[in-house]
Amino acid sequence: MDSLFDSAAEEATPQPLAVRMRPRTLDEVIGQRHLLGPGTPLRRLVESEAPMSLFLWGPPGTGKTTLAYVVSNVTKRRFVEISAVSAGVKDVRAAIDNARRELGMTGRQTVLFVDEVHRFNKAQQDALLPAVENRWVTFIGATTENPYFSVISPLLSRSLLLTLESLSDDDIRAVLERAVAEERGLGGRASLAPEALDHLVRLAGGDARRSLTYLEAAALLADDITVEVVEKAVDKAAVRYDRQGDQHYDVISAFIKSMRGSDADAALHYLARMIEAGEDPRFIARRIVIFASEDVGMADPTCLQTAVAVAQAVQLIGLPEGQINLAHAVIHCAMAPKSNAVVKAIGAAATDVRKGLIGQVPGHLRDAHYAGAAKLGHGDGYKYPHDFDHGVVRQDYAPEQVRERRYYEPTKHGAEAPVAERWAKIRAFLRGE
Repeated sequence: MDSLFDSAAEEATPQPLAVRMRPRTLDEVIGQRHLLGPGTPLRRLVESEAPMSLFLWGPPGTGKTTLAYVVSNVTKRRFVEISAVSAGVKDVRAAIDNARRELGMTGRQTVLFVDEVHRFNKAQQDALLPAVENRWVTFIGATTENPYFSVISPLLSRSLLLTLESLSDDDIRAVLERAVAEERGLGGRASLAPEALDHLVRLAGGDARRSLTYLEAAALLADDITVEVVEKAVDKAAVRYDRQGDQHYDVISAFIKSMRGSDADAALHYLARMIEAGEDPRFIARRIVIFASEDVGMADPTCLQTAVAVAQAVQLIGLPEGQINLAHAVIHCAMAPKSNAVVKAIGAAATDVRKGLIGQVPGHLRDAHYAGAAKLGHGDGYKYPHDFDHGVVRQDYAPEQVRERRYYEPTKHGAEAPVAERWAKIRAFLRGE
């Protein structure tokens, strides 16, 4: 399967803006600076005559296909692209046979680019191994999934793994501005209003290909591209949301207060509003993790587990799929029984510490493991709770200055109700009440 970049294809069908604007050299690549500096594997690949194999792992639109094409273009190697969605073992073997034939007859090397390589099954991935081992091709596999879970070990162990990051807003802005100005793009034939540029950046969500697709759709409607033109072109209203301004703080505040008030519908509205406006999903996930302890706490201890799992999931898969995980956590948090006993407890304890209510650690609780501790009386009289009924034994634990202070005052909400009952009994026993 030949590349869609060959000249015959270009002449037959006008290429999409995202294809026309693909960088031709590594210096034209926007973003991924951690992969493109002097001495990096990609630089060495471009500068070297020897073939090599690598995996590019990252979210959609971060430049995986672009980097593979640049390597091919700069090194004057044939570029052959296979999509793992539609190709089979027969296609893989045919591409490798053609590459070997080209190498033997002309000495020209081939970049074999497999898009969405994680969709290949074991047999299809096995078919790549001879070409990788014998260096018949420069193999580049692109994946949005963790290759440690989706790629066979023999193939992964013979390849470099490079991780791509989502493009920043500034990166997307630079991509769009270049596309408007350069001749191979819009060539200055269209103007892009600053507000429309901001809207396109928000809609892109770190995906350069998406931003160029939306820009091209808008340019087909008008030469003067405004927010209204972009809205009409992509059928998405501009969400008035400044991630550095009042809207950012107002919406996240309403989001938290809606979950606290147990209104799942309202919380989901604000979640969708933030996502559509291009808010960083990791920021949203962090706020949910905080909420799980601050406003739910011991009333539903599983809420924190869900929040942390969702934060990890969002980090792993990104958007758009990550919005499902975020919605999962939001609904769990909103519907959970509420308790702020945890945040009040640590707040009260911290207040006392700041006031100087610290005191000495009781001698029987001090570390007795080092040489000489026994001479100081450290650990003398300590009672090991596991040696007593119910695993609880009466002895002083807190410094004398705060021995009578009460910090954790559990509610009777949800799963905290039995905790409250047990804590009342334990505290009464420990204090001799």
